[in-house]
Amino acid sequence: MSGLLAANGEISLTGSNLTYIVVALVIAFVALGFAATLVRAVLATGRGTPKMQEIAGAVQEGATAYLVRQFKTLGIFVVIAVVLLFLLPVSEAGENETLIKIGRSAFFIVGAVFSAFIGGAGMALATRANLRVAAAAREDGGREKAMQIAFRTGGVVGFLTVGLGLFGAALVVLIFKGDAPIVLEGFGFGAALLAMFMRVGGGIFTKAADVGADLVGKVEKNIPEDDPRNAATIADNVGDNVGDCAGMAADLFESYAVTLVAALILGRAAFGVDGLVFPLIVSTIGVLVAILGVALTRLRPSDRNGLVAINRAFYLSAIISAVLVSAAALFYLPADWAKLLGSEWRATLNLADGDTPPFGPHVTAIIAVVIGIALAAIIQALTGYFTETERRPVKDIGKSALTGPATVVLAGVSVGFESAVYSAIVIGAGVFGAFLLGGGSITLSLFAVAMAGTGLLTTVGVIVAMDTFGPISDNAQGIAEMSGDIDERGARTLTELDAVGNTTKAITKGIAIATAVLAATALFGSYTDTMQRALTEAGSKLSTDSLLNVANPRNLVGLLIGAAVVFLFSGLAINAVARSAGAVVFEVRRQFREFPGIMDGSQRPEYGKVVDICTRDAQRELITPGLLAVMAPIAVGFGLGVGPLAAYLAGAIGTGTLMAVFLSNSGGAWDNAKKLVEDGTHGGKGSPAHAATVIGDTVGDPFKDTAGPAINPLLKVMNLVALLIAPAVVLYTVGDGNPAVRYIAAIVAVGVIAAAVIMSKRKPVAVDAGDDNGASQEESASERVTA
Repeated sequence: MSGLLAANGEISLTGSNLTYIVVALVIAFVALGFAATLVRAVLATGRGTPKMQEIAGAVQEGATAYLVRQFKTLGIFVVIAVVLLFLLPVSEAGENETLIKIGRSAFFIVGAVFSAFIGGAGMALATRANLRVAAAAREDGGREKAMQIAFRTGGVVGFLTVGLGLFGAALVVLIFKGDAPIVLEGFGFGAALLAMFMRVGGGIFTKAADVGADLVGKVEKNIPEDDPRNAATIADNVGDNVGDCAGMAADLFESYAVTLVAALILGRAAFGVDGLVFPLIVSTIGVLVAILGVALTRLRPSDRNGLVAINRAFYLSAIISAVLVSAAALFYLPADWAKLLGSEWRATLNLADGDTPPFGPHVTAIIAVVIGIALAAIIQALTGYFTETERRPVKDIGKSALTGPATVVLAGVSVGFESAVYSAIVIGAGVFGAFLLGGGSITLSLFAVAMAGTGLLTTVGVIVAMDTFGPISDNAQGIAEMSGDIDERGARTLTELDAVGNTTKAITKGIAIATAVLAATALFGSYTDTMQRALTEAGSKLSTDSLLNVANPRNLVGLLIGAAVVFLFSGLAINAVARSAGAVVFEVRRQFREFPGIMDGSQRPEYGKVVDICTRDAQRELITPGLLAVMAPIAVGFGLGVGPLAAYLAGAIGTGTLMAVFLSNSGGAWDNAKKLVEDGTHGGKGSPAHAATVIGDTVGDPFKDTAGPAINPLLKVMNLVALLIAPAVVLYTVGDGNPAVRYIAAIVAVGVIAAAVIMSKRKPVAVDAGDDNGASQEESASERVTA
């Protein structure tokens, strides 16, 4: 590929193209307007009993306090990243280099702020909607009304995602024109970096509280999941919001933003100026689809459960999206390549003599987008099969509980491994199908992959709503159970919605993984192009083909390191949950032991102690995985060179895809197997089978809600870091740059990673009182609160 990024003066946005961009900005504001309308509708519903309001208020307070503290911690990383972005060289920027660097750094901040705002706003509304869902379940027609409130709240987050993502990308194109792709790198990096930190930190918090609450409450004390006598219950409900609402909302926003960024970067090369505009048109259609999808999601009395209504709306949205995008492509794009790119279109696409794309521009775009939409639908169905309570995999895990927790764990691991294979094949087929549309042009093939990702995300408004629906339903059930102000009918409604929410969360994680792979593949192509241009500027005769030879042992080492980083990242995240959960377990045990009146209700648990433990641990533990994601590409790039860095990215994408699906689906299957038993199967609550599934669920919690989802932003962060440092890596490893700088950068990056991992491993594991090998349980908990 060549000429991916053009100087600003080479293109101008006039006439219809300028109009389309302005329309995209207007539609983005329409999405934000719909979000505001739904907020008012949700907040206008009933708030339930005073006891419900008291519990919900404690959850709101804890969630807000955590998020404020997390943003203060992440502010340091944002400042450092802005400085480094400005210092990094830019290829083919010409006289505008300083202006482009300023724009890239400024829109890095915009991307980070948008990601943080969507996560924070989604969490703030979710902590208010959960109370209203619980209250609605008590009323006549509560099943339909509770479902509507929960999904409308998710719709707000969906509208914020598509609205702010489209607004940021369209604004960059409007201001920077041909230089927009370089500036968009900063926008995508800001969104991805914040999302990764929020995903890791929120995931550690929520699963430490959840695991601790389950192990002491359900297994040791044989009390319900959300019993107010358990000191970890408030922290567990807080965690649902900071992890599944704030973290996942930011994750899906960065998926949307980074995929759109990749499409715009590659679109400029493949379709010229129209390639900067058409992805924005597709995303504009995605806003309209989001509005329709949320409006169409209505639970009918005849529906078996809420998942039937959600699936119906999703598939209708997918069909509408495919029709509208096809119409837009036929209207906007020509049928002939010469008409789109001029008489030299073969040279523009780097096509050899005799090579021709199988279809014209408009059909190519239509097929690519439809591939993405179909991929979302297939992933939804596949993930649902492995995680729904009515399907065989979850039923088989439930049956395995009759023989104990060991077989539950084994059965869940097996489901995770198997589902990862099928998901990887489906995602790989989607990538390869889009790639074939290039007809020998790598530039066009990678643009088709990016457009498949953009097509998949035309349904992102509904996808985000589905995801946020999960923790809201979970919290609503917790509030109702803790308050005791719910009748049997309302409890059944909330239990049903909670089980549906577990499945929707698993489905959205699967779709997020698919978008991560599509975006990472497109960004990988952008990296190789940036590398080739930097080589040309450096006067090197080397080509990307020669540098990317897998037979080169150096490249093989890079590939292995990329795969290993995914394993290390996952291990660090899960270990962080294990340490923090241990502290929670001992703190809850301490309170039961020292305050015996908790069990008969005469004494009140100290909920704040557990919230403090989870908050402090999450802030400390998120640093190491974050540094690993940023520093590892720098160490490989400057230490081994541009070819090994490309191989590193390939290894991370391949391993990350399988690992993320395995962790997500196994955890989701364990969770719903527990729900299956709690609904009365194999002995119901309090039975040995129930205890076994609780163990499986606690193993799966950090899988599906911490490590698995965090791999999505990890892949994109590493690809964007490689893309940003590519010119510098070429300069100092191939060009005339000072070799000392190269080795200093590599040594410093390796040193930072090593120090962070060593510090993480040296953190103490919580120990109970009377343990001769460690401090008392009270000291362990106190150290974590005051550290």
